[in-house]
Amino acid sequence: MLIPGYHAAIQSIPAGPEMVHEVWLAQGRTGKRASTILDLAQRHGIQVRHKSRAELDKALPGISHQGIVVVTRDFQYVDLEVALKRAHKAEVNPIFVAADHMTDEGNLASIIRTSAFFGASGIIIPKDRSAGMSPRVLKRAVGCHLYVNISRVVNLPRALEFLDKHGYWIIGAAAGANKSVYEYDWSGPIVLVVGNEEKGLGQGVRKKCHDLVGIPSPRGVDSLNVGVATGIILAELVRVRGSGVK
Repeated sequence: MLIPGYHAAIQSIPAGPEMVHEVWLAQGRTGKRASTILDLAQRHGIQVRHKSRAELDKALPGISHQGIVVVTRDFQYVDLEVALKRAHKAEVNPIFVAADHMTDEGNLASIIRTSAFFGASGIIIPKDRSAGMSPRVLKRAVGCHLYVNISRVVNLPRALEFLDKHGYWIIGAAAGANKSVYEYDWSGPIVLVVGNEEKGLGQGVRKKCHDLVGIPSPRGVDSLNVGVATGIILAELVRVRGSGVK
């Protein structure tokens, strides 16, 4: 798997040799960024290979790679049962984020970055009619997919049922919901479900949610991007848990 770009390299290389095979650096590339990549790779035991710009362009056609490409192990979606077992080994009350037929690759990448930043255990996406882990998503996610389990399921409502049976509270994010994210009890294992960019939560998914929460606007403006909204909710969830709610 090829992950292009400087920021992706900075995030990915610390994952170490288990995840990162090598780094490709454009021949003749010098300067502070090149030095930073070389030093970081050396510290983490990652080999750096110098390649021509033409080779990098051929490997990543149509994608701006900035002369830096990280070669990681092939991306593989994690089976949801496996992700669940991993989560409970690492966390007392894990957090999963489920994206209901999100089609915009930028939004998916944003959610991957945000989920990794706030320590979510996993991300769940549907197999059909949804953005997936394309090279563009990988670049925009700047290597954060290496730090969070990403599962792809055939039927999202059924996946939520599965998590419900394992003790998870399914919380849907919806505009106009009666409950505020700032007044909600975020204790216990949580699945935060966010919707499609235009349609929001589908009816099948909405029916599987135990509660719906919204982000109140001081001026009543409803214009939050789904990636931004996910970040706000996860930030509040982590803030509340950090204050003593476990």
